[in-house]
Amino acid sequence: MNLTISGHHLEVTPALRNYVTTKLDRITRHFDQVVDIKVLLTVENLKEKERRQRAECRIHVKGNDMFAESSHEDLYAALDELVDKLDRQVGKHKTRLQDHHHAAPKRVM
Repeated sequence: MNLTISGHHLEVTPALRNYVTTKLDRITRHFDQVVDIKVLLTVENLKEKERRQRAECRIHVKGNDMFAESSHEDLYAALDELVDKLDRQVGKHKTRLQDHHHAAPKRVM
């Protein structure tokens, strides 16, 4: 799994990088076929303080791409919301992949 964490108008500190990786471990624990994860952390220049910190993530899994974004006044809260959204998307994708059909019983003639 490739993990890319980048910041826009923001320096990605080792503590922030560690927080992102521990949060994304939850997704890889639920679904192990993750190929690539790209995280972009942004600080926007808005007049109001709320929804200024933004986190967005693109996950490439086998057969599908998923994208989620979240914004909050605190970057760590935005990351928490982002991981919750991604976890729901990965869960839906996993249930779509599972074969829910049972094999028909063999007929004996």
